[in-house]
Amino acid sequence: MEFCEKHQIPVDYTRGDKSPYSMDANLLHISYEGDRLEDPWVEPDESMWRWTVAPEDAPDQGTVIEVDFVEGDPVAIDGEQMFPETLLLRLNELGGANGIGRNDIVENRFVGMKARGCYETPGGTILLKAHRAIESITVDREVMHLKDELMPRYAKLIYNGYWWSPERKVLQVLLDESQKPVNGRVRLKLYKGAVSVLGRSAPEDSLYDADVVTFEDDGGAYHQADATGFIRLNALRLRLGAKKGRKLAE
Repeated sequence: MEFCEKHQIPVDYTRGDKSPYSMDANLLHISYEGDRLEDPWVEPDESMWRWTVAPEDAPDQGTVIEVDFVEGDPVAIDGEQMFPETLLLRLNELGGANGIGRNDIVENRFVGMKARGCYETPGGTILLKAHRAIESITVDREVMHLKDELMPRYAKLIYNGYWWSPERKVLQVLLDESQKPVNGRVRLKLYKGAVSVLGRSAPEDSLYDADVVTFEDDGGAYHQADATGFIRLNALRLRLGAKKGRKLAE
């Protein structure tokens, strides 16, 4: 603290602050551990939270925002281009005011223990919802499934401190490639602790084809006769099993 005061580095802390919790904060989140939180049954004190209001105390009128993405990266809010730092700070402000981003979890530490931590991640919570929404219309189905399978491994590497490992770098190439078509805009509603997707648009990269997905005339995308071969091929293994007297589970 003396170093920060000497060099005029702003820190969200005042002399004499006797908070019983161990706290770490950065642009993405603030965490709380220790003291009464060490009992996983005990509810956190409302006074502990610093970035967010309680959802029940959030405004009765929701906040609607739009987030733009370029190759998977958020670049603008409501059409205003922002640097990453500015954008995340703005989302933290909007999310915190609407009671978004509180999380109470028990983590599995690398050394083998379980530890309880409480987090406030308002901007990150909004970005996760928005990013998944724009991915849903721009990323190929099997690419998305592969990415979702690898994300827990990627997250584990970072959680355990292996950012500079060769396996993380290899995974990064695949993830970066998956994000190239993730370009578009997502409209969201922030309301009392919840983030709801209201709409998503990707004029240049959307794989959502209204002419094909319609319940009306699909323009010949499918024919009823196509179902016969599809069913026969997918049921072949079941027919082979039946020939051997194997029954399906009842």
